Amino acid sequence: MSRKILVAYDGSPLSRQAIEEAKQQAAIKQGAEVYVIAVARTSGPNTNVVVSRSIGNELAEHFHPQLEKIKQEFERLDISIFMEVIVGDPNENPGKSICNFAEEQGIDLIIVGSRGLGNVKKIILGSVSNYVVQHSTSPILIMK
Repeated sequence: MSRKILVAYDGSPLSRQAIEEAKQQAAIKQGAEVYVIAVARTSGPNTNVVVSRSIGNELAEHFHPQLEKIKQEFERLDISIFMEVIVGDPNENPGKSICNFAEEQGIDLIIVGSRGLGNVKKIILGSVSNYVVQHSTSPILIMK
């Protein structure tokens, strides 16, 4: 049975560390699968759902070049990798999308940075990583 590892990626230095940790974790067990997801969502007031979704889709496009480079890194190491950009609901914490994805895919380990690119810094954990810690049914590794 293969090990499924999920990395939440937002382009921050800590999410980049999470990518590097996923490489190490995948090397431990032959046949490991790594899933890298980025949750793109708008922030601020939402007056029009269609406009908000359109902005979310544009933000999702921002991640594609970065994710393609990450995919190539994993392929060079002969590690199975799956990439996905999720356009999250602007009224929900991106951690909810991460937890839902992990549950749907039967993820064995979630790796997430303690803080991402959010505007508001939390004292101990960022709001996304805190959400994942509180709501995930999978083990979590938090990069600091």
